[in-house]
Amino acid sequence: MSGAYRSQYGRSPGILPPARIRALAVLVALALMAGCTVPGTALRGTGDLGVVVERADGALAVVDTSAREVLDVVPGLGDLSHASVVFSQDERHAFVFGRDGGLSKVDLLRRRVVARVVQSGNSIGGAISQDGRLVAVSNYEPGGVRVFDARTLEPVADIPAVTADGERSKVVGLVDAPGNRFVFSLFDAGEIWIADFSAGDTPEITRLREVGRQPYDALITPDGRYYVAGLFGEDGLALVDLWHPERGVRRILDHYGRGEERLPVYKMPHLEGWAMAGDYALLPAVGRHEVLVVNRHDWQEVTRIPVHGQPVFVMARPDGREVWVNFAFPDNDTVQIIDVESLAVADTLEPGKGVLHMEFTPRGEHVWVSVRDEDRVQVYDTRTREVLAELPANKPSGIFFTDRAGRVGL
Repeated sequence: MSGAYRSQYGRSPGILPPARIRALAVLVALALMAGCTVPGTALRGTGDLGVVVERADGALAVVDTSAREVLDVVPGLGDLSHASVVFSQDERHAFVFGRDGGLSKVDLLRRRVVARVVQSGNSIGGAISQDGRLVAVSNYEPGGVRVFDARTLEPVADIPAVTADGERSKVVGLVDAPGNRFVFSLFDAGEIWIADFSAGDTPEITRLREVGRQPYDALITPDGRYYVAGLFGEDGLALVDLWHPERGVRRILDHYGRGEERLPVYKMPHLEGWAMAGDYALLPAVGRHEVLVVNRHDWQEVTRIPVHGQPVFVMARPDGREVWVNFAFPDNDTVQIIDVESLAVADTLEPGKGVLHMEFTPRGEHVWVSVRDEDRVQVYDTRTREVLAELPANKPSGIFFTDRAGRVGL
């Protein structure tokens, strides 16, 4: 190329030198960062974020699990006295289900409410579909399930839980299942329903009847195959094989507790906190100071582990080596740790009054514990049991980390 066609930089006209290209790239990157983040914060991912429910204020504390700190508090979420949370597939948005029927969508990066609807008079939890497109809410009043577009919170479907006698039933134990299905239990009717949204926004409903008296909560196994409902009105559990729902409901462990007098139940166990560890399922025994150990292959009882009080959450560390248990009043100042190999209590901790919930970091090196009556969250090293941090929170209850977005039933 002749000198007549070269610029002063020795290159063809219109082509910038490498140094200027690099400088422009830096300026573009800075502009993008400034436009996509909360003012004063750096560009970041969402994999180590989570939320703590501050029930007294109707607020969420957004937390960083790596730094073990509170980033911000998002108010205006209504009655969170029995709140639960699920996350969008990209882990950016939290969907908050309040007891007052409120469904709120919170942006964890901008730390603000981006959409909110009050969809019923009294609700008890919710779930997000496998494809992340639909959010479902289970309601006490009016009894049924309402389904919303996860992007806009516009209504998609209404599924009244109408019993054989024409009455509405409270709905409990709502979970997501593979195939864009939602599974839930009708407390008053003793039924389990499967709502299949795989073909579109009009669900196909499968009704399984006479599952047992007063199913009060339920879980789905981590592989999404089995739905298990606890029964408050009688002994035993109801199990549905979601690979073969046409086979109906199988009653398991109906001998457990038969003929024994229950203690007064101060707080119903939460079955989504059942521990699945190796070959075992460890679950709270209603009205007893025991954790029940069940073989996951044949659903037969293996043994019972005596514990400090009436278990509420029985939660496995992600590696399945330990199970952490908290308890109902008046023993709710204590957490016990069960060794899965020996199936015995290995350690007892006393975090403080009103331990309501626990949440493990994704790989299980830490566990966060809400201590409601002392207005704090404690972070433990799960290996040494050392307290790594104490974070202030106003009457904290549920703790939810964004890794739940990739797990069935959570």
